[in-house]
Amino acid sequence: MLITGADGFIGSHLAEQLVKECAKVKAFVYYNAFNSCGWLDALPKQTLENIEIVPGDVRDPNCVDRAVSDCDIVFHLAALIGIPYSYQCPDSYVDTNVRGTLNVLQAARNKSVEKVLVTSTSEVYGTARYVPIDEEHPFQAQSPYSATKIAADRLAESFYRSFGLPVVIVRPFNTYGPRQSARAIIPTIIVQLLSGAKQIKLGSLTPIRDFTYVKDTVLGFIELAKSNKSIGQEVNIATGQEVSIGQLAKDLIAGLSPQTAIACEDARVRPKQSEVERLLGCNKKIRSLTNWTPQYDLSRGLSETIAWFEEPANRSKYKSDVYNV
Repeated sequence: MLITGADGFIGSHLAEQLVKECAKVKAFVYYNAFNSCGWLDALPKQTLENIEIVPGDVRDPNCVDRAVSDCDIVFHLAALIGIPYSYQCPDSYVDTNVRGTLNVLQAARNKSVEKVLVTSTSEVYGTARYVPIDEEHPFQAQSPYSATKIAADRLAESFYRSFGLPVVIVRPFNTYGPRQSARAIIPTIIVQLLSGAKQIKLGSLTPIRDFTYVKDTVLGFIELAKSNKSIGQEVNIATGQEVSIGQLAKDLIAGLSPQTAIACEDARVRPKQSEVERLLGCNKKIRSLTNWTPQYDLSRGLSETIAWFEEPANRSKYKSDVYNV
């Protein structure tokens, strides 16, 4: 089976878990001159020995077509995901998230792949019109990033309806955990606190999110891959629990550095109509289609995440004094 974006946060965890389940894993990673495989380089040697690394670029249909060869299942996770950066470089998001997804779908169709799992995002819903958000909730593009993910989802749907391609649209809600980029809120807070900062710099504190631990997200992908009932469906992976960014920050401060203050920095605040104020997911559908159920509450997931960041070698890859867009 193939994982695009295997060098990223969720992709590396998915590759690691699939190896544990004795799957034959091919990892499509972004080609670079440093011969870096991203977060796959952090995996144990015995795990990497069971992963076939394929460097390339999801924007290149030739690379994608070759990577998909001899694969029965494709997990498509390759994407540009930073919302603030999508304000600056929307063309890149169209090229990677839309064109890249089209390349994966075309290749999967040409190679008669058994199932393609296309990674969506809860951001496609925009600010909740009702909660919990189920898969029937309207879409609203509140950033160029979310617009490209909506487009990619609809392309995936079109290939299912037009060509019978066995597609599943997988929609995780705010995944977090070890190896997550500093562009995300939880690493942003933890790294600043562990650096000894007297105050941590954040954007808006009012948005509410449904945080899902990465191991639960990965198991959701795998369960959907196993389920025949998932084909043609779009499915949330969510805990059904919510917390505001402000409360999350206070909880982390209380556990790591009680004297630390919070400073809201204008540069980190998203445009008013672009900020998604509330995301709370409904997970009834995935429970009905698979055996999946979340194993981690926020407290347990944060404990494992903090423990990983407390290792100096892990934390050294992050810059606590830089705002990562």
